[in-house]
Amino acid sequence: MRPVAKAILLGLAFAIPWEFSIELEEPLGPVARILGILLLIAAVPAVLQAGRVRRPGAMQWAVLALFVWFCISCFWTIDAEASLLKLRAYFQEMMIVWLVWEFADTPRDLRMLLRAYVAGSWELAIITIANFATPEAVASGQIRFFAEGLDPNDTARFLDLGIPIAALLIDGETTWRGRILAWGYLPLGVLAVLLTASRGGFIAAVPAMAGAAILLLPHHPRRAIAGAIVVPLLGAAIVSIVPNETQGRLNTIVQEIQGGDLNERVNIWQQGWQAFVRAPVVGTGAGTFVDAAGLGPIDTAHNTALSIAVGGGLCALFLATAILALAIRTAMRLRGPLAVALATALLVWMISSLTASTEENRSTWLLLAVVAMAGRIAEEEPEMLAGVFPAGGSAGFPLAAGQLS
Repeated sequence: MRPVAKAILLGLAFAIPWEFSIELEEPLGPVARILGILLLIAAVPAVLQAGRVRRPGAMQWAVLALFVWFCISCFWTIDAEASLLKLRAYFQEMMIVWLVWEFADTPRDLRMLLRAYVAGSWELAIITIANFATPEAVASGQIRFFAEGLDPNDTARFLDLGIPIAALLIDGETTWRGRILAWGYLPLGVLAVLLTASRGGFIAAVPAMAGAAILLLPHHPRRAIAGAIVVPLLGAAIVSIVPNETQGRLNTIVQEIQGGDLNERVNIWQQGWQAFVRAPVVGTGAGTFVDAAGLGPIDTAHNTALSIAVGGGLCALFLATAILALAIRTAMRLRGPLAVALATALLVWMISSLTASTEENRSTWLLLAVVAMAGRIAEEEPEMLAGVFPAGGSAGFPLAAGQLS
């Protein structure tokens, strides 16, 4: 059953960026939820067959503690139904940290997981660009384009995370399919981010592209020369595709930061802060931000720290901060291009978390899972890890499509 669980894990990583574009009727829901349930079903007999569970690390215990604390918050929640729904979602999302830790064993497994995520980002980018190309969008004068089931900000955020990962995969790919997967996503992902007209997504894309440049240019004089020629031309081509109205919205970033209300987020944060002050230590219960802050049912906190603090109080915020600190420490202890890519992805995530409730997304927990797994493998198999994620354009290890060791 272990090979089956690994295969489903790859499918889950592929589905996470675009999961809400295919959503079935309840209780099934988005495709990533279905794959998560299948993975859990396969994981139980796989663990029983092996007769062991991998010893958890600090990240796994911290994530479990946060989930348990949110469960305990049901004793004082202001909305029991909302808390139970949120706990179901948290379980489906946070279990990724444990399942990746258990079933991804080797550096090759890590590379395949990252490949699967970039492939899913390709899917999301294609869906976004397809939305831009529809006659309905053109006829209606639409200026923001995004994947069905997502909003433009979430779409941009998921696309941003794929940029440094794609740049990481470029070195070490030995097949034309792998090279297209990695190289092709960079312009495709950037174009899709611009089409969303997400100001927060564009800001997060800047460090994502900077991290990609750091990965691609050092030790590659030919790439640097080619980049100096190709990048301006490619950038001009991308900008020419993006509608003027869409570019106009992006041009208001400085204005919004200096004197705007960040698209009404400031008001939401003020109401959220008042909700936090009323129950600062233990919070008002998992998933109760909207009720506690007195907002409309379709609103969200638009800030990860505030969302966690209102629902779980300072106790939950401390645990969440510990999880992030563990991820940052692990990334800083890595070496080579993998360290640059994962540190960049964490930076992109942190910037995104300032204006979005990112704790509610599977992409967050997959990123944390990958960082924790990379840290473990760096200790167990450092030479193999360096070979699978080579620096300086060395060949690395050929990986056939679908291969998991």
